[in-house]
Amino acid sequence: MLSTHEKVRRINLDQRPYGTFAEIGAGQEVARWFFRVDGAAGTVAKSISAYDMAVSDAFYGQTHRYVSRERLEAMLAAEFDLVCDRLRTQRGGSCTFFAFADTVATRSYSRHDDGHGWLGVRFETAPGGPPSEIIVHVILKDRDRVHEQEALGIVGVNLLFGALYHHDDAPVVLIGLLDHLGRERVEIDMIKCTGPAFGAVDNRLLSLLLVQHHLTDAAMFTAAGEVVQPGEVLYKKPVVLERGRFRPITRLSLDIVEKADAQMRADPALADQAPVTLMEMTLRGLAAGKGIDHADFLARVDLLAALGKTVLVSDYRRFFRLAEYLRRATQQRIAIALGMPSLIEFADPDLYADLDGGIVEAMGRLFGRDLRFYVYPTRETSGGPITSLDTWSPPPPTSHLFAYLRARDLLVPIERYEEDYLHISPHEVAARIAAGDRTWESLVPPPAAATIRDRKLFGWPGS
Repeated sequence: MLSTHEKVRRINLDQRPYGTFAEIGAGQEVARWFFRVDGAAGTVAKSISAYDMAVSDAFYGQTHRYVSRERLEAMLAAEFDLVCDRLRTQRGGSCTFFAFADTVATRSYSRHDDGHGWLGVRFETAPGGPPSEIIVHVILKDRDRVHEQEALGIVGVNLLFGALYHHDDAPVVLIGLLDHLGRERVEIDMIKCTGPAFGAVDNRLLSLLLVQHHLTDAAMFTAAGEVVQPGEVLYKKPVVLERGRFRPITRLSLDIVEKADAQMRADPALADQAPVTLMEMTLRGLAAGKGIDHADFLARVDLLAALGKTVLVSDYRRFFRLAEYLRRATQQRIAIALGMPSLIEFADPDLYADLDGGIVEAMGRLFGRDLRFYVYPTRETSGGPITSLDTWSPPPPTSHLFAYLRARDLLVPIERYEEDYLHISPHEVAARIAAGDRTWESLVPPPAAATIRDRKLFGWPGS
């Protein structure tokens, strides 16, 4: 692994890359590396910090939020076009132009939360060729502004180095972002690679790799396949979330989240706020055999996309850590939709033996703010007895704890459930698909069933 100094020196001594650094909000920490190391004149065409908002608007156009993807993309477009227009005649035959930009909020006298920011680079891979682009969102976890700035400078160097020298292998770019840093200092919770250098890259898979390689604990993308930073989607909005393996998604699992969504929308306390629906898959739920099958992961995602669902991939085993993550982006109500089997598993005190306060601590951290479980009943066999929140009796001594949660309306029964769906098992559906038994089709939502048939997923004959 090259040191940060060695990476900068290699770029500075390379006669091809030449470009602009534009940084807002945390000094010029990335550009400073290139001026500290010999040979900056061979790399830096311009360094700028449009720190004042009015000046920033004059350069890049007005925006509602200055630390945002929107502002970053405007910076990259303006600076790349400018360096190409000014220098194409003089240097265009031998140089590959780039524009590096970041817009960041660090700790200050008035801001005590973790710093965060958007970084990106637009670059040519051949002189005069079409540009490609990488953008990332970072969370800065150092406890003082100076160390946040230092970490930002290192991430920026890693990003530019990866773009220039490893663009043919996007996972290498991703893994290298935290070179000489650790998760205790920086988190990367979104990456997007576009352009001809990344023609074969699926950004949804890169989102999974962010979690797999522990650059973040969770990553998100929309039904359209667009990777997003959670704050872009969840800011000041209620959330309805269902956790599952979704292999495949069934009529039951879809009804669980849709009925929870409908029931929450009917609550007068939400004042007609439309919730964001998230379908969450954990690394534990994706793992099988020797690890995670990336093709299988994308197959599950495609089924959820066919139903218009936003996907969250996380490494959170416990719900209270998931809730803490969502609280970074929204203070509105969070509803976790689940079936009775999941609630019964959740109620096992042994899951919390490593916590000082055991299950009581876990419940306190989970339900401390406006979060509720919306619980769908279950039955083991078609025609068998139904187990619901009203008929369930948790074993003592947790029975008192769950009676309290129920009395506080933190455990809410889903009322208008579909009795015909209660016995559906995703494992049984997957087994029928693999066996070529067409009876599975009535157990899966039609758009998902069509995707399974057309693409011959999960072992459907012909795959």
